[in-house]
Amino acid sequence: MTDTTRRTMMLGAGGAGLAAFLTACASYGTPTTDASAAPEDEPADEASSAAPKKKPAKKALADASDIEVGGGKVFEAQKIVVTQPVEGDFKAFSAVCTHAGCTVATVQNKTINCPCHGSKFSIEDGSVTDGPAPEPLKEKKITVDGGKIRLA
Repeated sequence: MTDTTRRTMMLGAGGAGLAAFLTACASYGTPTTDASAAPEDEPADEASSAAPKKKPAKKALADASDIEVGGGKVFEAQKIVVTQPVEGDFKAFSAVCTHAGCTVATVQNKTINCPCHGSKFSIEDGSVTDGPAPEPLKEKKITVDGGKIRLA
């Protein structure tokens, strides 16, 4: 058998004390304080603040001056075509042809033109003026404010 020395006893007691201390400092379970509570000088959350927040304005598709009277412009990334049949009257339609799903490419001679099979649509209401498209382009809602055209 080995002799228990005073040094061994002290090391054992110190090690047991250290283990107890570290265990007490560990964070198990839920905290005993409400971490979500805000300090008294700050509001509990932003929703409770007095001033309502405005939604950021949607990015403008174009300036109204970019759309010719009697013409229009195709926005491929947004799959939208915006037209101005008469001065100050802006219209927007889906840029996806109702025949084969191609994106329309140009607006000329008061028609929206699909390059795939030759379908043409009216800049006034998106109706088919020359097939093979079976249905009109779907109208999209836009707003014109401050000279900027935005999707509604």
